[in-house]
Amino acid sequence: MEYTTLGGTGEKVSRVGLGIWQFSQSWGIVEYRDAFKIVSRAIEVGINLVDTALIYGGGTSERFLGQALKEIGVARDEVLISTKIPGELLSFDDTFRALDLSLKRLQTSYVDIIQAHWPPIWRHIPICEYARALERLVSLGRARYIGLSDHPKPVVEEFLSCLSKYDVEVLQYRFNLAEREAEKEIVPLAEELDATLTAWSPLAKGAILGKYSLEDIEKLKDVRSGEALFKPDNYRQILALSEKIKEIASRIGKTPAQVALNWLIMYSDNIVPIPGAKSEAQVEENAGAVGWRLSYSDWRLLDEESRKLKLSYVTYEE
Repeated sequence: MEYTTLGGTGEKVSRVGLGIWQFSQSWGIVEYRDAFKIVSRAIEVGINLVDTALIYGGGTSERFLGQALKEIGVARDEVLISTKIPGELLSFDDTFRALDLSLKRLQTSYVDIIQAHWPPIWRHIPICEYARALERLVSLGRARYIGLSDHPKPVVEEFLSCLSKYDVEVLQYRFNLAEREAEKEIVPLAEELDATLTAWSPLAKGAILGKYSLEDIEKLKDVRSGEALFKPDNYRQILALSEKIKEIASRIGKTPAQVALNWLIMYSDNIVPIPGAKSEAQVEENAGAVGWRLSYSDWRLLDEESRKLKLSYVTYEE
């Protein structure tokens, strides 16, 4: 496993993390033993960053993670736990209540990274209110570092202006070869702030791997069934990109997932992808995305092919 530094903290973090949204009804990992095997294998291959959230399975993801880490017996300081509080729970008091419950599920006295999952756009909670709440949690030892997930650049900048003692060490956004909006403002912002950008959905929920035909996507039953990426007009374009990914993977002896993750890792030293995994084999495959690099010509080929995509998120029926 390769390691880099988490933001400006000096903490060693694996260059690929493990996202565990899949420990939920949305993705189908609802049995603890399945989750245990995934977390255990991640630790074995050197992954030390695990990203969860309060809303994943309504707490199931956090509970499975806490139980697994306890059963594995890994030292607490050998794993970086990141969890997130949804926007509607970011009032000052609710921020404390939400994290207290997360800590119980995780069976730990602190999390390494506490993130606001998205801005509180429905409750109109002032940015400085939740910025100061998260900062206070760090001061009180319930969290070590602050992160922001899915926050636009102006909100990040306003949030930073509210902090008095600590910095934002983690920015989390969707970023993959099919969905590159983060490169417009967020990647440069992470580099400017020396923050780690944890890229969620780095494999576009599997769309860019070309595992499914156009006919297959109509049979998907999990969260992907309503995903814009898997609508025929979009997916048809993505299949053309996936063919290029598979061609490169075959030529260099890697898997399509490893190629796609390596492309992200090469994009910026600040990027740490956090792919999910539904099996031990997928954990091992994701870990194999490091320790090597695509050639510049292959990186550029995928860069150019991905820029040809013209995806639409307008998927409503006529």
